[in-house]
Parts: sequence; C-alpha cells; structure tokens
Amino acid sequence: MSDTELAFASIKQIGKLFRKRKLSPVELTKFMLARIERLNPKLNAYITVTAELALAQAKKAEAELFSPRGRKGRRDRGPLHGIPISLKDNIYTAGIRTTAGSKILREFIPKEDAVVVAQLKGAGTVLLGKTNMHEFAYGVTSNNPHFGPVRNPWDLTRIPGGSSGGSAAAVAAGLCFGSIGTDTGGSIRIPAALCGVVGLKSTWGRISCKGVVPLSPLLDCTGPLARSVHDLAILTDAIFVRVGREPNFATPSILRADPKEFCLGLPRQMFFDALSPEVRSAFDSALRDLCRLGMRTADVSIPMLDETEEAGNQIAWVEATLFHQQQGYFPARSADYGDDVRSRLEMGTKVSAVDFLQALEIQKQFVQQLHLALAEADVDAIVVPTTPIEAPLLNQETSRIGAHEYPTRALLLRLNRPANLAGTPSLTVPCGFTRAGLPIGLQIMAGVSSESILLRIANAFERARPQTRRPPL
Repeated sequence: MSDTELAFASIKQIGKLFRKRKLSPVELTKFMLARIERLNPKLNAYITVTAELALAQAKKAEAELFSPRGRKGRRDRGPLHGIPISLKDNIYTAGIRTTAGSKILREFIPKEDAVVVAQLKGAGTVLLGKTNMHEFAYGVTSNNPHFGPVRNPWDLTRIPGGSSGGSAAAVAAGLCFGSIGTDTGGSIRIPAALCGVVGLKSTWGRISCKGVVPLSPLLDCTGPLARSVHDLAILTDAIFVRVGREPNFATPSILRADPKEFCLGLPRQMFFDALSPEVRSAFDSALRDLCRLGMRTADVSIPMLDETEEAGNQIAWVEATLFHQQQGYFPARSADYGDDVRSRLEMGTKVSAVDFLQALEIQKQFVQQLHLALAEADVDAIVVPTTPIEAPLLNQETSRIGAHEYPTRALLLRLNRPANLAGTPSLTVPCGFTRAGLPIGLQIMAGVSSESILLRIANAFERARPQTRRPPL
C-alpha cells in the first residue's frame, strides 16, 4: 500500500491491517501527523494538533490490540480502535483548548470532555487534533478572521463550506479517517458536499450536544463526517444514543438492503427552484442511477417549506444572542467578533418576543406537516441536492444562477435548513463533479430516527457509483 493509498484507506481496511499486525496504531499515527505537518499549511484545516496525546493514545491502542491472546492487557474495543480522527473545535476536550474558532475562547481549556469525546475515547480512537471552523459555528464559509480561512482541498481558492469546514477539508485531504462536526443549519452537510465527503446530521437529540459550545440549542446537532458511507456508519454507531434495541449501523446486513425496498420522494416546492446547471445535471444523473438500482420515485408536496428559512433564522438569532449575553461575551466584547458574527448577534436583539414565539409555532407545525407528507406519499426518504451551487470562491458574497444574483450564504443554507427545523436526520453523499473538478452532493432526508434508512440508501448509491477521485494536493 502506497502512502496515498494508506492516507485514503477505509476504517475497515485499517482495522484489518491492525489485526493482522501489518500496521500498528503508532506507525499510522506518526504517518498522519507527518502528513498534517506537510499539508495543513496549505489547507489550514487544523487549529490545534494534539501530537503528544495522539501518540500516547496510539501506544495504548497498540498495547491493547497487540497483546497476546489471553494476556491481561489485551482488549479489542471495536472498529474504531486505534483509528486517528479529528474533532471540530467547538467540542469540549479536557485539557485541550477549545476555541470555537473565536478570539474570545482562544485560550479556553475545558475541564471535562464532551459526551461524544468520552464515547470516542471508549471506542479507542486516536485524536489528531481540533479542526478550524466558522467563528462560533455561526456561518457557512469557514473564512475565519482569527485563525485564517480553511481552504477547499479541491481548489485552494475556494471555501470548504461551514461551519465544520476544517473537519470536511481534513477528511477529504486524507488528514484523518473521520471527524465529528456540528450542524445547526447545514454545518455538516454543506462542507461535506463541497469537499466531496459523506456527512450526517442525525435526528435532534440522538447524538449528544452536551459539552459542545452551542449556537442554537433547538436546532443544534452533532454528527460525523467520513469518506465513505460505511465509515460514516461506524462513527455514527459509536456516538449514537440508542432507544431500545436499535441495530448496529455498521452491520453489513443493515447497510446492504435491497434497493427495491425504497421509494424516494421528490419535493415539488423550493428545492429545485434555483440550482446551478451543473448541480442540476449531477442530481438528475444520480436520480437515474438510484432508479436503475430499483428504487421508485414519487412526487411529494411539503407544506410550509417557504416559511422554514425565516423561522430558522428567528430561532437561531435569538438563541445565539441569548447564549453570548449569558456568557458575558456580547455586547461587552463586541470588538472581538468577526464582522459577520457580530452582525448576526445584533440581529438577535431585534427579534420581538411575538416573532420568536411565532417561529416556534411554525417549527412545531412544520414537523407535523413534513411527517404527514412523507406518510401520505408513502415515501421512505426525500432526495434533493445538498447545495444549489458548487464551492464558491473565498470572499464571494453573491452567486449567479441564470439571470439572477443570490447571496451566497443564503443559497448554501437554503436546502439544508428544513431538516434542522424539523429535527429530522439528513445525509449527504458525493454524487458527481463539475467540469472544473468541484464536488457535488446528494442530500437524503427522512423522518425522525430514520438514520438506518438514510445509510442504506446512501450505501446502495455509493456502491453503484464509488468515489475514487482525490483532491489534487
């Protein structure tokens, strides 16, 4: 296996090498740290590299995996044992600074791990570092004024998306084997799509947000990013909060369902109103492949979609501003925020109580309407593009589609907000490239606690059209 093949190997492949003793966790960790040292200056994907901790965790994993059978210290913690990963830098790590991409928390060192970090430690993962992000997770570009912009591995002049931009860039560039990010309005799915990787926003509350710097608690979700659906399933399984006897997501029998079982919904409203020609072409091609696999399609009408953007904005503005006020950050330290984040916090002070309560009522009604629409159309999931456009250039404020100019930020959020407002799971999987070589994502959404359905559909699509291209680094 070449160095490049090793950097882009799957979690399953690495696990087999470990257990055959053809590769050790320490060797792999040293290899990944050297790769980060070489490539991170180009991408700026990591804020903090935890080399000393990573090597210590790798040594522990190696001792547990490589001890002779029957020896007291031997232990196999499962598929993530010894696997090097990264974490978005708004996730608490005990003894390691957690900046949330901000000047205000530049030197903040939590005393405790977030729940997901404790779960990943229990699974035996190796933490390579904390990834760069949009300041306080409050944006979609990861153009960070305090730690510098994250750059897209496919084109260094373009954004990776946000707010989990560093996580997506690191995964796409082979600088870790998976990452954990957060998603409030698309912050996992947008960068995953723009960087050509897989990302999951789970059902609200099914992956813990405890120990994560909040943006909007009513919308916030934590979730994984990976290079393949199977790797995503392995990461999801390690951090998912189970209710009853739910299946192991990474089990082959769970992932390899018969495609003919599924009916996919095509929404009549909003999702296809404004798409770049290349995104539309890639989506149409992906849909044809899904149908060739035997999946059926049906039109679905989802009421209130046009109201989700404003309701989501109202909720996020108020909750974000309240948190920053409660912490004493805003307005006392207004000068320490980037201009875009400061302006959004100011917006939160202008939302009336009536408007906020109305947004909550819209959210409640939309959850009901979405599930009713899925049931009436008898569809298992909805398929739409993840973003209407490919990765924009750094500092590109507007994007043209046909004869119209749109705010870039609003475009990137547009197709992702509904799943956050409804609290339903949503997954993005690569579905093609533009002529310029930029990735395009296919988004799959379903009802509450339907993560296994999303993973099955995405896995079937990925097997039919495997992702083999790598960023030209």
